[in-house]
Amino acid sequence: MSRDTVVAKRYAKALFELASAEGVVSEVEAQLKLIADALKQDEQIGKFLSLPSVDPAAKLAVLKSAFGDRISVLVLNTLQLMISRGRQSIIANVHEAFVKIAGEVLGQAHATVYAARELSEAELAGVVAEFGSITGKKIIAEQSVDPSLLGGIQVRIGDRLYDGSLSGKLDRLQKTFKF
Repeated sequence: MSRDTVVAKRYAKALFELASAEGVVSEVEAQLKLIADALKQDEQIGKFLSLPSVDPAAKLAVLKSAFGDRISVLVLNTLQLMISRGRQSIIANVHEAFVKIAGEVLGQAHATVYAARELSEAELAGVVAEFGSITGKKIIAEQSVDPSLLGGIQVRIGDRLYDGSLSGKLDRLQKTFKF
C-alpha cells in the first residue's frame, strides 16, 4: 500500500468521523466527488495546486472561488489542512477512501453498472435489488453505457466485476475452445 493511500485513509477517516457527528456523511461524500471529478476533468487545476511556488492561501482561494457555496466549511477546512501540508495531490484518494469507509460503516456498496444501452429505471432497480441481496448491502448504483458489451451487463462493486455481458460470454467461450 502506497504512502499516499495510507495518508488519504487517515484524512478520510477523520473527515468521516466529523461528518458522521454532524450527520452530513452523504453531503460530504457528494462534495468530495465534485472536487475529485473537477480535478480529473481539468488537469490545469491539479497542476496549479501542485505548484510549490504558489502560496497555499492562493490555492485555497482558487478552490473557494471555483466551488463557492457547493462545498461545506467541513470540506473546505479539510482541503485547507491538506494544502497547508502539501497533500493536495491525494484529494481524489481521500474521496475514494471516504467512500469505502462510509460504505463499511453504513452498510452500503457503490456499484457501476455497465450496459450496452441505457437501462430503464425499473431495470436498474432490479439490478440494484439483486446485487443488494447478493452482497447484503444497500447498493448505490451509477450507470455507464458501453456498446462494446454487445448485450447484457457488467457490474463492478469495489474490486469485483460481475460479468453477465454477451461479449464476456463470447470471450469465455473462445477460451474454452482454445487448446
